[in-house]
Amino acid sequence: MNRRFRFPLSVQIIVGALLGVVAGVLIPEYAGVGQFLGTIFLRLLKMLIIPLIFSSIVMGVVNTASASSFGRMGLRTFGWYLTTSLLAILTGQLLVNLVRPGVGTDLSVAVDPVAMEQGFQFRDILINLVPENIFRVMADGQVLPIIFFALLSGYFMGRMGDGLAEPLVRVTDSLYHLMMKITGFVIKLAPIGILGLIYQTVADTGLGVFGNLALYFLTVLGGLLIHFFLTLPLLIFMFTRKNPYRFMRQMFAPLITAFSTSSSSATLPLTIRTIEEDVGVSNRVAGFVLPLGATINMDGTALYECAAVIFIAQAYGIPLSMTQQVVILATALLVSIGAAGIPMAGLVMMSVILKAVHLPLEGVALIIAVDRFLDMFRTATNVMSDSAGTFIIDHREKLLEAGKG
Repeated sequence: MNRRFRFPLSVQIIVGALLGVVAGVLIPEYAGVGQFLGTIFLRLLKMLIIPLIFSSIVMGVVNTASASSFGRMGLRTFGWYLTTSLLAILTGQLLVNLVRPGVGTDLSVAVDPVAMEQGFQFRDILINLVPENIFRVMADGQVLPIIFFALLSGYFMGRMGDGLAEPLVRVTDSLYHLMMKITGFVIKLAPIGILGLIYQTVADTGLGVFGNLALYFLTVLGGLLIHFFLTLPLLIFMFTRKNPYRFMRQMFAPLITAFSTSSSSATLPLTIRTIEEDVGVSNRVAGFVLPLGATINMDGTALYECAAVIFIAQAYGIPLSMTQQVVILATALLVSIGAAGIPMAGLVMMSVILKAVHLPLEGVALIIAVDRFLDMFRTATNVMSDSAGTFIIDHREKLLEAGKG
């Protein structure tokens, strides 16, 4: 009887986000307060990323019983990434060709080219995957080489003698649980941090930035919502026969955090903690699949890049052949893997696709006004895809362990 009633975290987060919108519209002059709160929250999340990625992947691999199960999980993980990214791209490509939002767009907004001339070589990803100095890449926050080193460490720790491996495993497992404890503390601050982030975004951009980009914004948003609420839930149901929308409710906190931070990497600590403690996914699967997904699985980014490039072609009145559309699809799939889990990475990577089909790089300036809002939606879509894949792979692994797979 003496227990005090407390609103669920999901309700607190929604209230914080709504207060952020209201404050951004009514008192934008005090957005510095929101920036301060949001920056502290983001820094707390980013503080956890590197030790959490390393410890979770190492323990995930160590707990994988055999090389065959490790390989099986890896194949399923990358199979999920490719399949969902391709479905997302096709969704965006279909919608933007049907709606044609770029036709009749006023090009006067294209004043400052923001895309940078930069090459994109798949071999660069492979080269950068191997760290020259593991401590340097950890200090620089380079996630891909850390993942590579963690995979190697976990694999060979599992093949050392018990006497040699046990101290390393205990330290790494303790580090992982320490990160989870700190994450639990940070989660309690999420409503305040999200309030600050939304406040700053609305105050900086306003709600009147859409103009003649409204149709483009709604087209891309429609594609993201279709992928988020229809495609991914359908795949969850097909592979698990479980209610996908219940799963989405359980993952609400990391999804709304991804929306407000626009960073799948910064959201990773919350995603891992929620999917393990609230959904019941094993650490072995979550620790392996989610860090990889936060780095290279970008469904929302891939959909957005494809749709945005075709929109730019329509705005400039440049017809695209079927071959060029296929090139856009393939390049969007490739660069979405190379896009880092940081805000607006997809905007920079878009220059690669524009160059591939010989479209003006200045076209990126057409969409910059609404990119910040779309970035929020596509990041939430990225995290939803990572979480759904982890849930499905864990389900299949448990069936195999029970002899039913």
